[in-house]
Amino acid sequence: MNVTGLLRFFEQRRERGEPLALVTIYETSGSTYSKAGTHMLIDGAGDFHGMLSGGCLEGDLALRAAAVIDSGEPQTVTYDLAQDDELWGLGVGCDGVMRVFLQALTAANGYQPFEAIAGAMKGDQPLRLAIVIESTHPEIRPGAAAVGAEDVARGLGLAGEAAGQLLQGAGRPVLERIELDGNAISALTGTIHPPPRLLVLGAGPDTEPVVHFAAELGWRCTVVDHRDAYVGSGDFGAAEKVLCLPAVALAENLELDRYDAAIVMSHHLASDRAYLEQLAATDLRYIGLLGPAARRDRLLSELGENAGALTERLRGPAGIDIGGRGPAAIALSIVAEIQGVLQGRIS
Repeated sequence: MNVTGLLRFFEQRRERGEPLALVTIYETSGSTYSKAGTHMLIDGAGDFHGMLSGGCLEGDLALRAAAVIDSGEPQTVTYDLAQDDELWGLGVGCDGVMRVFLQALTAANGYQPFEAIAGAMKGDQPLRLAIVIESTHPEIRPGAAAVGAEDVARGLGLAGEAAGQLLQGAGRPVLERIELDGNAISALTGTIHPPPRLLVLGAGPDTEPVVHFAAELGWRCTVVDHRDAYVGSGDFGAAEKVLCLPAVALAENLELDRYDAAIVMSHHLASDRAYLEQLAATDLRYIGLLGPAARRDRLLSELGENAGALTERLRGPAGIDIGGRGPAAIALSIVAEIQGVLQGRIS
């Protein structure tokens, strides 16, 4: 999911006071395009951001979203994709079942719960989330939500005590069925993890595809270079920040531990050495270095004792071997490697 685009879509409508429908997958079985916890937004005109299927269900969802926005009443819908030829005539060929919840977001309800979700996506800490799908409780309606961070639960349309109970054990998105005051409640519970922050050190032409690929994954990118000409001429519109700084001043100007990964690619030996020296003092899970192994070994030898703090994390030459050449292929290999490391698929 392109988190940056989703947030921009949300913020534009919110600033204009326009209502939206939040569409959330709350349960799946079999083969489906998306899984529980996936969100999309649809506005009153039927425009949307995010996808729950390969495009086959979004038209129907837009019609349902319009009804939800008009009435203010949430609704659920089940898509049995194994029967798609008979029900939809789409020939999707999937064998799964997807259950979806639609609820209105308006100025009157503070655009909750997506306002809280957006805050988590822009922050640094995970946020536990529960959205009530069905309820027999007289004081808790479908669409009510609970959010929590650092063991503090806040109810959105329900009491704080109920919020705390809904959030117990929230982790991987799953439909929880609990009993509260003798009433049955079904709620999607899970944890919203902020998208990774990537620090790209160097703003040459080969940096541009790295930023584009990372942005497509929803990552938040900061690009830094010490050369005004590179910073000013590069196509970095997808980056969160673009800064011109002396390489030695990196740690003075940025909180490096807020980042999840860094790629050193200035193609300037002294700058790369300065970057690596400062990154050695961080806990970043991934540090990549462009260039051949001989260049990496030279830089590490020049770093002396600081090199030891990089040994387990430095990947140079950066990127997995996908057999491609040129800036785009190299960028793809680097971003794929970062994705694998951050997701625990590459050790």
